[in-house]
Amino acid sequence: MPEEPSTLPDGGSVRPITRWGEAVMHRKQEPVTEFDAELRVLAADMVATMYAADGVGLAACQIGVDRAIFVFDCPDETGTHHRGVVCNPVLFLPIGKERRLDDDDEGCLSLPGAFVPLARPDYAAVEGQDLDGNPVRYAGRGLLARCLQHETDHCDGTVFGDRLNRRARKKLHKEHEATAADFPADWPATSALAE
Repeated sequence: MPEEPSTLPDGGSVRPITRWGEAVMHRKQEPVTEFDAELRVLAADMVATMYAADGVGLAACQIGVDRAIFVFDCPDETGTHHRGVVCNPVLFLPIGKERRLDDDDEGCLSLPGAFVPLARPDYAAVEGQDLDGNPVRYAGRGLLARCLQHETDHCDGTVFGDRLNRRARKKLHKEHEATAADFPADWPATSALAE
């Protein structure tokens, strides 16, 4: 299986980011079955939106599209950037003695402006398909591991707040509410137009 194909589609349009609470964010996404021009446009729009929002990853549900696909441009623990598109992701995490947790801050573009610690395995691998339907695999540690887990969760209908205890979830929502004015409903589309 090829490792680390590095090109992301470009030329996309920035779309508003869908927020937690919208139905599409909380259900398992439909598998990608057609690897066509429409999928490429979707991926390009996802990339443009991710960059406009200063994110490291974005799933299709985060722009309101019910498809199991995510894009990412994220550094690993050494600072090396990894970029890719994954359709129909399947996550692989270490078990037993190989499993170590990283209790770092996590946030979500669909609940912008808020971050709380969440323990996740410090290594993750994802397998899926690229925009042509070819098999791809991405793996790593650090923020990359967190990103691969976070975006695969989105494809499974899980927001990271679902993994938090009640106290941490309350803190997360309080932080979001404090910064909500900085992120209008059509963010980041409006800020992209202003540039």
